[in-house]
Amino acid sequence: MQIHELRPKHKTKNSKRVGRGGKKGTYSGRGGKGQTARSGRKMEPVIREIIKRYPKLKGYRYHSVEDHLNVVNLDLLNNNFQDGDIVNPSHLIKKGIVRMIRGKNPEVKILGKGKISKKLIIEDCNISKSARDLIEKAGGIVR
Repeated sequence: MQIHELRPKHKTKNSKRVGRGGKKGTYSGRGGKGQTARSGRKMEPVIREIIKRYPKLKGYRYHSVEDHLNVVNLDLLNNNFQDGDIVNPSHLIKKGIVRMIRGKNPEVKILGKGKISKKLIIEDCNISKSARDLIEKAGGIVR
């Protein structure tokens, strides 16, 4: 046996070629140099600033509570209803005080702004404490 006929007992393992793309990442364990290694660097993506300026309104996540809640004051009820009338979201829609939201009856909240002199029956509405007191003083019923 001569020296050129010698062969290794185990196969040689190929060394990894790092830093050439693929699955090893950008630096591939070799570290980062240059602009990113310098102090005071600031390399923000330009697109981030543009995205921040957009109002966050679109999409299914951004339906606010105000969209689903209609506010009605007592003076509106006093002007549009007679003694003994029932006030509920469907009657408010018929009178044109409140609009439907996405084809459904909205949630209505009655607030105590204004005066009421009629005996009204309030149903299926959220109501503030001051409005409740004024309606019950006038002889109305809150269900």
